[in-house]
Amino acid sequence: HEAVVKQLLARDDVDVNSKGNYGRTALWRAADRGHEAVVKQLLARDDVDVNSKGNYGRTALWRAAERGHEAVVKQLLARDDVDVNSEDIYGQTALESAAERGHDTVVKLLQRSIH
Repeated sequence: HEAVVKQLLARDDVDVNSKGNYGRTALWRAADRGHEAVVKQLLARDDVDVNSKGNYGRTALWRAAERGHEAVVKQLLARDDVDVNSEDIYGQTALESAAERGHDTVVKLLQRSIH
């Protein structure tokens, strides 16, 4: 995945925030699957929208937290522009989603980042 993403990101005509099925971006999908290296490549782009939401209002951070992908959550939280308090269409935050699924380490990371 990493090599393909690197090649695509090097192109001028690639919209890093393009949405596919269910309104999901490449960052959202990489976060969902726990692909740390791909997330890192995407976050290196100045034009990546870290708060882009899919059809259910879930961000890449929300999804990584739900899945318990600790390293990806750390990467996303390192961004100043990430919205830790973003809610999905049901009013649930990444913190609540992680807590509901028993991802204690992710919960602690998110608690330290809430403004």
